[in-house]
Amino acid sequence: MIRVLIADDEPLVRRGLRAIVDSEPDLEVVGEAEDGVVAVEAARSLAPDVVLMDIRMPRIDGIHATQLLGRVGAGPAVLIVTTFENDDYVYGALRCGARGFLLKRAEGEQYADAIRTVHRGDSLLFPAAVRNLVGRHGTVRGTGLDHANLTEREHEVLRMMARGLSNVEIAEELVLGVETIKTHVRNVLTKLGVRSRIQAVIAAYESGFVPIR
Repeated sequence: MIRVLIADDEPLVRRGLRAIVDSEPDLEVVGEAEDGVVAVEAARSLAPDVVLMDIRMPRIDGIHATQLLGRVGAGPAVLIVTTFENDDYVYGALRCGARGFLLKRAEGEQYADAIRTVHRGDSLLFPAAVRNLVGRHGTVRGTGLDHANLTEREHEVLRMMARGLSNVEIAEELVLGVETIKTHVRNVLTKLGVRSRIQAVIAAYESGFVPIR
């Protein structure tokens, strides 16, 4: 069972998300939070697998809450829920370790699939949206990632991650086992000093290692 915490300052939104999550046999809501402070406290006490995090909340916003949760051991997977995909706050949350984002108007099935995706360790990565966010908000710092301690295969895997490919899709394209790809992805994240695939992809775009256009 995948344990989900819902953090949103609107009671109606929380009720709607709870109905979506509780309708799935493999998902359960373990708690709700009406602001960022309560979200962090609830995540620490309830140990959810996934947090559905509203981006704009009282006291502390979704960016700060995501950053704080990233400091607690492995921490839960954070999935940002937002109204506008080009929101500056979304970019900040992704850079702080959120595994992806969903628009509030998404269908119930999209929410369920997204929760399962981030729970299994993948990122909910929309390449075009991420490129657009980096292009609008990111600062290109040069090609530093070329000099990171990545092997040639890890460079290749990082480029495929930037295309939005899952571990299974990368394995199929490279004709390698999925476990081997998981190892490469873990190595990439460790060597780049990031917690999520999406952070690695943003770093690759920001550095110029993967061209935005």
